[in-house]
Amino acid sequence: MTDKPSRPSVEEAEAAVRTLIRWAGDDPDREGLLETPARVTRSYRELFHGYEEDPREYLKRTFEEVHGYDELVVLSNIPVVSFCEHHMLPFQGRAHVGYLPSNRVVGISKLARVVGGFARRLQIQEKLTAEIAGAIQDILQPRGVGVVIRSEHSCMTMRGVNTPGTWLTTSTLLGAVRDDSRTRHEFLELAR
Repeated sequence: MTDKPSRPSVEEAEAAVRTLIRWAGDDPDREGLLETPARVTRSYRELFHGYEEDPREYLKRTFEEVHGYDELVVLSNIPVVSFCEHHMLPFQGRAHVGYLPSNRVVGISKLARVVGGFARRLQIQEKLTAEIAGAIQDILQPRGVGVVIRSEHSCMTMRGVNTPGTWLTTSTLLGAVRDDSRTRHEFLELAR
């Protein structure tokens, strides 16, 4: 992991928001905007909480008593809210996460927490997809991992090309989920 840059104070963040309000053409001292800088900094703290945690930690408590279970484990339709690092606008959609256990499994809520932990950062969707898959592969060491994310990007729907209803789909397939055509097909069918 790279060193985190030093975090500005709350006061500095609020001053930056006031500057952006002025830059947009409004008066930050107007009644309706007086509390906006504080609200924005509080919301950013919540929206970007992924910088405050290591999502990989969620995967460290596993269960080995699986009674020989060796088929795919797939958690589908996990809500994703993340932020385009180029425009700082949200992209929202669903993640489908699966793995082919070797000798242990993880609680399914932990898969959703891993997605949420990595999602609440500035990034591109391709990176998010790869980070989730890599963490599952590194920590659980399953025979294979699959992650598919489908999201609508505000940077395309609200500005720029203005194309609402377009979705970006990214996938990372590792191990048997990538290399075994039957397993890959089964995962992709379950991840619809």
